[in-house]
Amino acid sequence: MAKGNRKVPEINSSSTADIAFLLLIFFLITTSMDTDRGLARRLPPPPEKDQPEQADKIRERNVLKVYLNRDDQLMCGPDYVNVEQLKDIAKEFIANPYNDETKPAKEPVDVPFFGTVQVTKNHVISLRCDRSTSYKNYIAVQNELVAAYNELRNEISQEKWGKNYAALTEDQQEAVRTIYPQKISEAEPKNSGGK
Repeated sequence: MAKGNRKVPEINSSSTADIAFLLLIFFLITTSMDTDRGLARRLPPPPEKDQPEQADKIRERNVLKVYLNRDDQLMCGPDYVNVEQLKDIAKEFIANPYNDETKPAKEPVDVPFFGTVQVTKNHVISLRCDRSTSYKNYIAVQNELVAAYNELRNEISQEKWGKNYAALTEDQQEAVRTIYPQKISEAEPKNSGGK
């Protein structure tokens, strides 16, 4: 048999780009993407241009200094503590139930639903970490600090309305936040050399 030059018929590829585009659109629409979650923190507003430097700086008693060093050792004030102890220390600092002179000063504030309440409205928890701190321990410290606020808010909500803070109306939650405002300040990480 004689072999001829048979040409293989070409595939028409004029619509390949259209099909690829439609497939791309299909997969973009039907695929769900995981979104990263971060820590919810409200940064302080920038100082106004004509505002003088803070004339009344926060007094030392109103600041709870929390430091996590590169060896993941936690200092709360001058003492080394465990992460598990931090929540109770923070709760006592925030609420100052016995009006201790070494903890934040209490001031009377008129709060809806509660009337006049003694509040430590100028308290601040200052968190500083070393650049070499493990992310796991950093998050554990953050969780304990937030848990302190959540427990205090739940306690007062249970006492007043018999339900947790999350189950309150927006107005009720705002009143509870007035009594226990979340004030966690994060300082820029630094290299401490193990201190």
